[in-house]
Amino acid sequence: MSNTVFSIRQAAVIGAGTMGRGIVMSLANAGIAVLWLDNNPQMLEQALSAIAETWAHGVRQGRISEEQAAQRRACVTAVGDYSALKDADLVIEAVYENLELKQQIFRTLDGIAKPSAILASNTSALDIDAIAAVTARPQQVLGLHFFSPAHIMKLLEIVRGAKTAPAVLEAAQELGRRIGKVCVVAGNCDGFIGNRMLATYVREARQMLLEGAYPHQVDAALQGFGFAMGPFRMYDVVGIDLEWRARELAGKGQDEPTVQVDNRLCELGRFGQKSRMGYYRYAEGSRQAEPDPEVDALVLQVSEALGFVRRSIGQEEILERCLLALVNEGAKILQEGIAQSSHDIDLVYLNGYGFPAERGGPMSWADTQGAADLLARLQQLQAQFGSHWQPARLIEQLAASGQSFSDVTGGRP
Repeated sequence: MSNTVFSIRQAAVIGAGTMGRGIVMSLANAGIAVLWLDNNPQMLEQALSAIAETWAHGVRQGRISEEQAAQRRACVTAVGDYSALKDADLVIEAVYENLELKQQIFRTLDGIAKPSAILASNTSALDIDAIAAVTARPQQVLGLHFFSPAHIMKLLEIVRGAKTAPAVLEAAQELGRRIGKVCVVAGNCDGFIGNRMLATYVREARQMLLEGAYPHQVDAALQGFGFAMGPFRMYDVVGIDLEWRARELAGKGQDEPTVQVDNRLCELGRFGQKSRMGYYRYAEGSRQAEPDPEVDALVLQVSEALGFVRRSIGQEEILERCLLALVNEGAKILQEGIAQSSHDIDLVYLNGYGFPAERGGPMSWADTQGAADLLARLQQLQAQFGSHWQPARLIEQLAASGQSFSDVTGGRP
């Protein structure tokens, strides 16, 4: 095994939803042959038409030639069952986020795929080791977390499981480079690098709605700092209902105070841009987010029902709490060795989450503040808002030694 070199000539993708479509296009755009399977033949038919139309649109726009579009279409073959995947070098599963479903797929794949095949999951948060454990080849299982839309977004989080072989990681990085991605290797934990940090950032944004802010104020502050979009505009683009449905499915998290505004919006059918209403309102055919007084009234109602005494929250506090939530979690990720360097965390945030490029990423920005200053500010937030603000041990170490995040390797300064 240690001397095996994995070469990926024939790939396969399972799932013809939004993510599956983007992944298939990413592979075909780079000239990689792809077998495509979905348990719903009709869905697969629609997906094939959709990607052909995306390429046709590229031809009309003059971005690719008709010949290139034909080559890309020729790379993709729809198949009807798992047995057709027996010669694939790499299989990427891209079904919805449900651990039992993914484990079932990996069991089936393990029995069919050739012994040298790499099995990958496009999960954005689930435990890669729990997925690998159902196979007889955990050393050949890893996460390939593409970002949506996968054929456009540059970032690829490559998630190494406890048993993923170095040669398998290398093959995944090589594939990432071939398809033009910025690859970052992440350790296995809930949410990996990007979504684990995002959870703390979004929690603060939602908490501030309950304490006195409104969605458009939070977004305006973060967009003023240089983010491509604030958290609530982001949710409207992605779909507010995705997390709502995931909480329903998991049977937990729906009672959490910070998600009550989301829950109410979803109950009203306000899922975001796709339903022309979410945190904002959208005119027919427009992506322009218009603040909605009805949403402000709903925020007010939810926060008062939860017993909050609202106060005015300024731009400075919004930035402080959202940015320091990101940085403190980033420091924990670094200290645990989930990310190999602060630069890797910055790459994730610059290429996957719209962090302002001129600020270099959250950890680079944090280094401009200085560890001693960050520590004092986090301690102040902890005194004011509670123990979830406890500074990461790494920040205390850096403050004591006068070092920066950029000095950290392998979890240590």
